[in-house]
Amino acid sequence: MSQADDPGEGPAGLWAAPDGVLRCQWCRATPAYQRYHDEEWGFPVTDERRLFEKICLEGFQSGLSWLTILNKREAFRAGFANFEAEQVARFGEADVARLLQDAGIVRHRGKIESTINNARRALELREAFGSLVAYAWSFEPHASTRPERLTHAALRAMTTSAESTAMSKDLKRRGWSFVGPTTVYAFMQAMGLVNDHVEGCHARPAALDMRARLDAT
Repeated sequence: MSQADDPGEGPAGLWAAPDGVLRCQWCRATPAYQRYHDEEWGFPVTDERRLFEKICLEGFQSGLSWLTILNKREAFRAGFANFEAEQVARFGEADVARLLQDAGIVRHRGKIESTINNARRALELREAFGSLVAYAWSFEPHASTRPERLTHAALRAMTTSAESTAMSKDLKRRGWSFVGPTTVYAFMQAMGLVNDHVEGCHARPAALDMRARLDAT
């Protein structure tokens, strides 16, 4: 059967799930991935802990798939004190050794040490900006810089942006690591600083509505 004949194929970049709902094609691998797409990805986040967790996990994802990290997320949370930056900032060599023995996470010394370093840098950002939320959202792109219609082709062309590049450079200047422009753009996508649900995806209007409600509060 060709893709055109496949009942699961929707418009470009979309997938017609068994429940009849159109979703972004990338989430079709597992039900857990679909829940992540429906309930988390692209919905604006203004929670300190979640923002810190996500930027750390995006660093761990480097060279891997997000599904791999998502499947290990609970183990990462257990190993890294639920990504409470104050606690992670106090980790030392014993914690690094412990995490290198933890088969539930990605055992990469550089990324583990980076997460501890970045926790310390996150506390510095809070001192400078009041919160990681205020800092991250200061890089939200203006609507005029975004595509009028987010097609699959437009999305594929956007692995970085001027804003993710600027945030990456600023974070690196402040001593953060594993925060390249592509990593930061993925962070922006996931945390709702941009809405990269493709046009026609059922989650796109819900994410837009949540963003509008933030402005109204």
